[in-house]
Amino acid sequence: FYATKANAHPAILRELAELGFGLECVSIGELHHAEAVAPTAPKLYTSNFAPVAELAAVVAMATVALTIDNADLLTRHGTLFSGREILLRVDLGVGRGHHDKVRTGGAASKFGIALADLPTALAAAAAVGASVVGLHAHLGSGILSVDHFAEVYAQLAALAESIPSVAILNIGGGIGVPSRPGESALDLTALALALGEVKAVYPHYQLWLEPGRFLVAEAGVLLARVTQTKRKQAIDYVGVDAGMHNLLRPALYDAYHPIHNLSRLDAPATQRVQVVGPICESGDVLGSDRQLPDCQPGDVMLIADAGAYGAVMASHYNRRAGADEVIL
Repeated sequence: FYATKANAHPAILRELAELGFGLECVSIGELHHAEAVAPTAPKLYTSNFAPVAELAAVVAMATVALTIDNADLLTRHGTLFSGREILLRVDLGVGRGHHDKVRTGGAASKFGIALADLPTALAAAAAVGASVVGLHAHLGSGILSVDHFAEVYAQLAALAESIPSVAILNIGGGIGVPSRPGESALDLTALALALGEVKAVYPHYQLWLEPGRFLVAEAGVLLARVTQTKRKQAIDYVGVDAGMHNLLRPALYDAYHPIHNLSRLDAPATQRVQVVGPICESGDVLGSDRQLPDCQPGDVMLIADAGAYGAVMASHYNRRAGADEVIL
């Protein structure tokens, strides 16, 4: 499954659906959009504190696979899922990723059913005739370790051995995209071998994954023009006409996006600068301490790896216009 929240542009969803991907959605809006754009692609809905009315609407869509991540939901509203096949999202007790705000496991995370509460969730499902056909875990994003995915797979498989109805193990997404200097891409061959070793021990389970950013981040860039430059004491600033309203990731969780001056590709990188946008917030910084050529107003800047969590997270804060989306 492709995590549509990463980039829900219709052209991308259609392309991935044609390649055989299902579409994973986290809201009824995403689900309706996916249905309209790629009606024949398999759909997976992953709930997290969604309104009960939304869950009821999803349950009524019989062909959509449904993941529940709250034991209390099954206890209070269990009849909603009577006769339905469901997956349970479990919290394996630890979160991983490049920043606290992308770690989705452990007590400090709002996601998933704690292992201690899994028996309660299973009992509540059984009481209303809901069939738990799968277990799911997603512990974070930006992960470049093969071992992580193999460990999650093995842990879910071990849990599933005591739940006869389980046929699916969903190890989530979070495959990292190298962006900082010195980072290496995840070795996909090594990943396949590691997952294959677990599969050999537990061949009776289907293996699902939910890559999102991994599939689309490097396929998109954000282009901006330099508006002004400023030297303030010992710090050089390069202002551009794009900002956190176009690409929120750097402000939200210190995400690193490579930045290049397309107008001066052959010029030596002689300046260490802060690349900032026009939003009235101190956090409107697209890149800190970047070594760039001497930037001048009018120069075209490229912010890389913007194909995921760019336009889908954009806003019109400060009444600023959004960036045009162009598919090549």
